[in-house]
Amino acid sequence: MEKQKFSLKGKFDKTWLMNNVIYIVLIALLVVIVAISPDFLSINNFRNILAQASTRIIIALGVGGILITQGTDLSAGRMVGLSAVLSASMLQATDYAYRMYPHLQKLPVVVPIVVAMLACGIIGLLNGVVVSIFQVPPFIATLGMMIIVYGLNSIYFDRPPYGAQPIGGLDKDFSNFVLGSIGTGTKFEIPYLIIYAIIVTLIVWLLWNKTRFGKNMYAIGGNPEAATVSGVNVVKYLLLIYFLAGALYGFAGSLEAGRVGSATNNTGNMYELDAIAACVVGGVSTAGGIGTVPGIITGVLIFQVINYGLAFIGVNPYYQYIVKGLIIVSAVAIDIRKYIKKK
Repeated sequence: MEKQKFSLKGKFDKTWLMNNVIYIVLIALLVVIVAISPDFLSINNFRNILAQASTRIIIALGVGGILITQGTDLSAGRMVGLSAVLSASMLQATDYAYRMYPHLQKLPVVVPIVVAMLACGIIGLLNGVVVSIFQVPPFIATLGMMIIVYGLNSIYFDRPPYGAQPIGGLDKDFSNFVLGSIGTGTKFEIPYLIIYAIIVTLIVWLLWNKTRFGKNMYAIGGNPEAATVSGVNVVKYLLLIYFLAGALYGFAGSLEAGRVGSATNNTGNMYELDAIAACVVGGVSTAGGIGTVPGIITGVLIFQVINYGLAFIGVNPYYQYIVKGLIIVSAVAIDIRKYIKKK
């Protein structure tokens, strides 16, 4: 009896260690960063980390829904770039000398953002059509779309007579919409970017946990055939999931343009890989059917803390790529082991 109890305890410890090894390593890394530079633990630093992570959270929530359905989206970063260029081109200051549209009247900030969200939502919908109706593997479908979107964005961006110059000179109202904050100058200053991320997070959490949409999304990810037999319209829900993801990329891209202060056709490049990595580290299973909103946010914040922390202590950016790569491979390896054990 005692022997059995011991082996059960050992098994439990091993399982717990396997499930949490990534977090243990990351906490250790954070301890090292703080030991080297105690100034890292400041309210201002964490505010900056959260603000910088805000657009990444919105992108990752879009990608996360697709991953849960056993899909992936390699076109996310290019859609972020397209929406950044679209919104920035319509939100340049009226007195800026190099406006893309010299005769365009000043628009309400929300209008170009909605246009960018719709454009990306339609592209996401096309991804959904190719994946759900034509049964093309998501990896191939979204890889092709990634290239198409980059080409379209480059054609739009390389506008005469100025050529492929960054789209800058953004309207002050747009800059304030993105870079403004509540309680400016106080200890409790909260950037609008964080508020937008919180709003999107709440909406997505409600969709995933309190609606038929979320229930069916997890059912499709767990077993598409069983979901179909149960009466779930798999095609319809996949189209909705891909459309929603595109709209989220569109919103994030518009915010990214305002955050940086300009946009180019390379804005958002590789953001999709960061989003996928954050989702996997945050517990979204590569086998589908498993993933939570808090987990995804945790994954994004982990990577943001690593990036910011390593840069803060002066680590060469190239080493940061190595650290991120090791974390991604480890997270996927652990996820696959858990999936094999369940089978």
